[in-house]
Amino acid sequence: MNEKPIKRVAAIHDLSGFGKASLNVAIPVLSVMKIQVCAVPTAILSTHTGGFEGYTFLDLTNYLKEYIDHWKKLDLSFDAIYSGFLGSEKQIDITIDFIEYFSKNGNTLVVVDPVMGDDGVLYPTITNELVQEMKKLVSKSNLITPNFTEASFLLGEKFDENVSEKVLKNWLIRLSDMGPQIVIITSIPQKNKSRTGVIAYDKSDGRFWKVTNDYIHALYPGTGDAFTSVIVGSILNGDSLPIAIDRATQFVTMCLRASHGYKYPKREGILLEKVLDTLNMSPQLQCKEI
Repeated sequence: MNEKPIKRVAAIHDLSGFGKASLNVAIPVLSVMKIQVCAVPTAILSTHTGGFEGYTFLDLTNYLKEYIDHWKKLDLSFDAIYSGFLGSEKQIDITIDFIEYFSKNGNTLVVVDPVMGDDGVLYPTITNELVQEMKKLVSKSNLITPNFTEASFLLGEKFDENVSEKVLKNWLIRLSDMGPQIVIITSIPQKNKSRTGVIAYDKSDGRFWKVTNDYIHALYPGTGDAFTSVIVGSILNGDSLPIAIDRATQFVTMCLRASHGYKYPKREGILLEKVLDTLNMSPQLQCKEI
C-alpha cells in the first residue's frame, strides 16, 4: 500500500451550503492542522439548522451504502474516524459498520461527538430511541466529546447546572465504562455563571483534567464542531490530552471573541477564518489535573 504523506480523517457529518457547522467547520480546521479530511456527508442542507427557517434537507441515508462501498473497494485507510450529527437510527448503524470495517487494523482513532442537544433539552430531530442507539455508537469509540446536556442524557441523569466536581468525575468514569478510553465533557456551567468549563478523563492512566474559561454571552452554531475537530487534529498530531484540550478551548474562545466584536447575524456561526492561523501555535497551558 502506498504511504500516506499526511494523516487522513474520515469525517461523518452533514453538509450545509451556508453557515458554519459540521463539515464546514471540520474541513478547514483539520486542513489547517495539516490533516486530510475525507467527507462522508450524511445529509445536505441549504443552511444549517441553528436559527434558519425554511431550509432544505436532503437525507443521504439511502445513498451512503453505495458511497462507502466504493471506498471499501478502493481499500482506503484512515488514521481517524470522526462522527458528528447523525439524523437517524439507520445512520448510526451505518456509522458503526464504517468504524468496524475501516478500523480493523486497531490503529485508527475513533472519535464520536454525540450531537443530541443543549441547555438541558434534546434537539427537535433527536428521539429517545436515538439516544439509546447513540450509546451503541459510543461503545465503538476511543474518545467522545459530549456537552453537559448530552452527557446527562447518555447516562439517564437529571440536568442540574449545580452538579459537583465529584459527581462529574463519576459521570466521566461511567461514560468511559461504555467503551471510550477518553471522555471530554464540555459546556459545564460554573457556580458564578461567568465561566464555563471542560472536564476530561483518560481511563488508560486514571487521570482527570479540567480547564475553565470566561463565559461569552453569545450563542453561535458550530462551536462544538470546532472544539472536537481541534481535539481530533491535536491528538493525531501527537499532543497530550491536556494540551489538546487547551488548544481546543483556546481556539473556540478566540473564535467567539473575534465573532462577538462584529455586528453580523450570530446564526451564521463563528468567524473561524479570522483565527484559523492560530491553530498551529503553542497554546497557553491552563488545563490542570484534578
